[in-house]
Amino acid sequence: MGLVIYEDRTFENFYPLVYLRPVFELRCGMGTLGAKIERAASTRAAGYFVRGWLAASYAERAAAPVNSLASLGKGQALAVNGRLLAIGLDLPLKGPDEAGYAGDVLVYVRADASKFAGADAADFSSAVEKAAAGLPRKELKATVLSYFWQLIHNNAAALKADFAAAGRSGVEGVLAEGSYIWGPANQVYIARTAEVQPCVVLDTKNGPVYIDEEAIINPHTRIEGPAYIGPKTMIVGGKIREGTSIGEICRVGGEVEESIIHGCSNKYHDGFLGHAYVCEWVNLGAITTNSDLKNDYTTVKVLLGGKQVDTADTKVGSFIGDHTKTSINTMFNTGTVVGVMSNVVGTGFLSPKYVPSFVTFMGGRFYKQALSSACATARTAMGRRKRVMTAADEALFKYVRDLTREDTVSWVNRSRKGPLTE
Repeated sequence: MGLVIYEDRTFENFYPLVYLRPVFELRCGMGTLGAKIERAASTRAAGYFVRGWLAASYAERAAAPVNSLASLGKGQALAVNGRLLAIGLDLPLKGPDEAGYAGDVLVYVRADASKFAGADAADFSSAVEKAAAGLPRKELKATVLSYFWQLIHNNAAALKADFAAAGRSGVEGVLAEGSYIWGPANQVYIARTAEVQPCVVLDTKNGPVYIDEEAIINPHTRIEGPAYIGPKTMIVGGKIREGTSIGEICRVGGEVEESIIHGCSNKYHDGFLGHAYVCEWVNLGAITTNSDLKNDYTTVKVLLGGKQVDTADTKVGSFIGDHTKTSINTMFNTGTVVGVMSNVVGTGFLSPKYVPSFVTFMGGRFYKQALSSACATARTAMGRRKRVMTAADEALFKYVRDLTREDTVSWVNRSRKGPLTE
């Protein structure tokens, strides 16, 4: 009997955030979607099923086998859709064979492992759907994410749920004299090796604040809950507003509101980041700022798959893919999407609302960026945090470059007809 977590076929709705990771590795709250599924099932995953072209790279860092049918084990297996936001939900391994649905979305299948025999590991969702067709249906009150901006919309609720589930509160590390908890003290957790320096305010009136191992909070920082500061992350005089999650080994300053910084990224300087998702190995130059509210207060549209999609929300910021960099004074419009391994150079005007992957944007135009140059920069950035770029990583970068080439060339050619500022 085992738990397996799989990607269904909607992963393209989460581009560019999932070019280099499975959907269930996206952050929401204090951890990933996958970690919440494991918590709901009260067990670690025995295996993961992802797109075939992602498998080799992900397998190098995954905690269980990837795309291995053997991970299903014998007897009952529980296969859970990786875009499930498992808050306040139990997913028992043992129980009747059944298919759980949230509306029209298949959330999980619990069935004998033989039901998945002969499955295509790189398209495991088809096998899950086939198995579900012959099982009793169970209706669930569950949140299953459909688009990347919903990670931000659900982040504050996920932070509160994760803090409660962690079951930790109080000060185990350093809370220096001259710092202050403003609100319920039991809504703060400072890990044993974390350090909160003087002149810091932790505001828990509207939610908890969790400061993880080896995190350092520098003076003149205000953190409003709900908020999560990840391991080895440093906050350098930041104004961290409510609903913010910051992963491991980040350097963050300025103002951040209701945003997710996945990990290993820098926003060291002043500038505003609001209702945004920033992937790994991103560096935001000084004064880089995004808008998250239109002047006419109408809902924000986002370019996804070449089409404008209405988010049905008025507060939507930027979504920035892995290994992308911005220069000083870069300004992003409301609902901007930036691909992977791109370089955005601020020139005093708003950048376009869509920046493809593997380009440099400068002076209103896109220029193709060579894969060798992008990989060299990525290798240097990873090395600064003692991470090694593997052959599988490089192969994945090349695959994604080829996958996005048509889109990139189209936007480069379009920009040659005149400067792009929208």
